[in-house]
Amino acid sequence: MRGAEIAMIVCIVMQMGATVLALLLVNHTKYRALWWCCIIGLSMLTAERVLQLFEWDGVDVSNLTFAWVGTAVSVSFSVGVLCAHMLVRHVDRMTNQRRMLENRLMTAVLRTEERSCASFSRELHDGLGPLLSSAKMSISALQRAELSDKDRRTLANTSAVIDEAIRSLREISNNLSPHILNNFGLVRGIKNFIDRIVSLHDVKITFRTGLRAERFDSNIEVILYRVVCELINNSLKHSACKAIDISLELSSDRLVVEYRDDGRGFSPRDVETMGMGLSNIRSRISSLSGKFNLVSSPGRGMTATISVSIDSAIAHLSGSDYDQLYNTPKNDKKR
Repeated sequence: MRGAEIAMIVCIVMQMGATVLALLLVNHTKYRALWWCCIIGLSMLTAERVLQLFEWDGVDVSNLTFAWVGTAVSVSFSVGVLCAHMLVRHVDRMTNQRRMLENRLMTAVLRTEERSCASFSRELHDGLGPLLSSAKMSISALQRAELSDKDRRTLANTSAVIDEAIRSLREISNNLSPHILNNFGLVRGIKNFIDRIVSLHDVKITFRTGLRAERFDSNIEVILYRVVCELINNSLKHSACKAIDISLELSSDRLVVEYRDDGRGFSPRDVETMGMGLSNIRSRISSLSGKFNLVSSPGRGMTATISVSIDSAIAHLSGSDYDQLYNTPKNDKKR
């Protein structure tokens, strides 16, 4: 009996400690009733153990007293479990609200970024473009004049430099705000980007899709275009690949992008320290509540899968959503 009494005393001490801890936690959560139920339940359990000790010492304790104490314990913990369930639902609800807020903030940031890029692109195109064209025409007029061979060579070199500046300006303007994407959609935008990359780099890029002129929500088209461009640039910059394979398909109500390269690969756990911008890609896909999965290992290339729900947002119409996204008149975008 002595050992049982020691065990009972240890149990009482532990329950009293738990009661004190519950008292300290009362003001730290929204559902205080949960902790009060725990406090009452633990206190009743402690009282029940004390009564058992008294009974072992010869004190007569009625069965009715034990019954009422047991009932109080049962009620307290039952209500406590209900409060805990409400607390878990509240935490889940707050988590979902925070995730929705993060997605909205990310979408707002991306929209602002795209508007800024589009505005800067227009300023370059409409401001610097005409100046270079005027300089080009002036050089062309001078070349028809009577000049020495040295002056003609100087003018020819100057004209070549201006031509290169105009090409660079068009390239920068198109990268900032891809007009093909805005006017003709995701498929044409990706194809146009690939054509430009292939003309500048010794790499084979295969693009497969069953889509034609379908249009999707503006956020989806812009973000998927930026992500595909980022993946291609990463492969060219970091992987030393010779071939890239890209597929874009509409499966049920989801757009799925499969991307593969045959480069040197990398360890995914080290990717954040490699400066490859994959965290930015994840953020962009997350803003669409999409899925981004990347598989790679040293010497085995890289495979990325992107899946985004379109929410039945296919629109075989003109890019009216882009006017809202870029906040630019159509006649400006057609230049």
